[in-house]
Amino acid sequence: MVTREQRAHLRKLTRGLARYMGQSSSQGPKMSQVSVIVVGAGCRGDIYSHFASIHPDRMKVVGVADPRKFARSKLQQKHSIEKENVFEDWESMASREKFADAALICTPDRLHKDPAVAFAKKGYHILLEKPMATTPEDCTAIVEACTESGVMLSVGHVLRYDPTIHKIRELIEEGAIGDLIHIQHFEPVGFYHFAHSFVRGNWRNEAESSFALLAKSCHDIDLIHHWAGARRCVKVSSFGSVSHFKKAHKPTGAGDRCLDCPVEPHCPYSASKIYLDRVKQGHTGWPVSIICPNSYPDIESVTAALKTGPYGRCVYECDNDVCTNQVVNMEFEGGLTAAFSMVAFTEKLCQRQTTIYGSKGELSYDGNGVRVFDFLTQRSTKHKPCSDAPAHFGMSGHGGADYHLMNAFISAVANNDASLIRAGPEETLHSHLLVFEAERARVQGKVICADNDQKVNF
Repeated sequence: MVTREQRAHLRKLTRGLARYMGQSSSQGPKMSQVSVIVVGAGCRGDIYSHFASIHPDRMKVVGVADPRKFARSKLQQKHSIEKENVFEDWESMASREKFADAALICTPDRLHKDPAVAFAKKGYHILLEKPMATTPEDCTAIVEACTESGVMLSVGHVLRYDPTIHKIRELIEEGAIGDLIHIQHFEPVGFYHFAHSFVRGNWRNEAESSFALLAKSCHDIDLIHHWAGARRCVKVSSFGSVSHFKKAHKPTGAGDRCLDCPVEPHCPYSASKIYLDRVKQGHTGWPVSIICPNSYPDIESVTAALKTGPYGRCVYECDNDVCTNQVVNMEFEGGLTAAFSMVAFTEKLCQRQTTIYGSKGELSYDGNGVRVFDFLTQRSTKHKPCSDAPAHFGMSGHGGADYHLMNAFISAVANNDASLIRAGPEETLHSHLLVFEAERARVQGKVICADNDQKVNF
């Protein structure tokens, strides 16, 4: 864990970086185009790099590294990347002299730290997909490398860039609901989304990826940490478990794979329904595209993937061990309390819901706007900020935030202005540490108190 001395050191480094960037932004001409390299050409790497297709005058993809030939070739063709800048591994790319302004690190969770540190030391500004890393030590090493190298770090907490969610912070700062008393935040993952990503998919097993609170909900803990402002979290507890997706709940007579299962028509988690039915309707984006990493998805390739690959397995016969439902309770300085809930078994897909209770009013958010009820006037005011994000850019459930994240990062690099990044290195590190401590509280079955544990600094 991060000690108090390390925390002070990181704060000093971060302030120095901010001063450096502020000085740079006032000197010299603005950069007209930012060159980037993509480390990991999967779903997130493809989404973030698409910004160059929309704004070729502002961003150019000049390199890609990915061990999968299909993935890297697809990105190479899309962005006309020179052959000598296409790599099978990030180490080979990092061994070259620096040939771009920034690196988009979109490798699997457990492979974030090494490339992030290596490219930061090379002088690349870093956009790093969330979570930062899968251990507190690796998260700290990334922040230290970026601050000591004088490069910007933006972690993919895309929800901070959702215009509507950002409006919540503005209203809080304006005093629209008075002093904050309690934050209630809920993430409905979506029944088929959870089955896809956390039962059959890449984030199903903690040893291979990370725990669910980090992989899926570090967004949400970060938002609560953000809304709490300068208040430090002093206590955290958490409860959760793996529910339903166990062998004990496998229907009688069910097969081990959906395409050969006699009870498949009656199963809501059927891979045939989630993938084959979608591709038959012409839908080839997420989640269908994920199960065919070596080809474009069509009926033939999807069928083949379900016959032999991990996404065709019965959800009751997988090696999943991450929580399907979890609650996190937090107490911040000054008595502010917060409660977060994550549930897999929902109709809505990542359409978060928030209610924030203040001394002068109540603020609520349901994905379609923000409503503020004033206790004095007993009147409600609705806020629905506009988003100029292009349609179909990024993941559903992110409200155009993927685009706004990239827009902010590219603008920050182009203008040498770190203030355009909404989550600085130190703040991002602290919200991650809170996630790690919440999970420790769940595993150990106790309340973690920062004042009583010298290792805790969130």
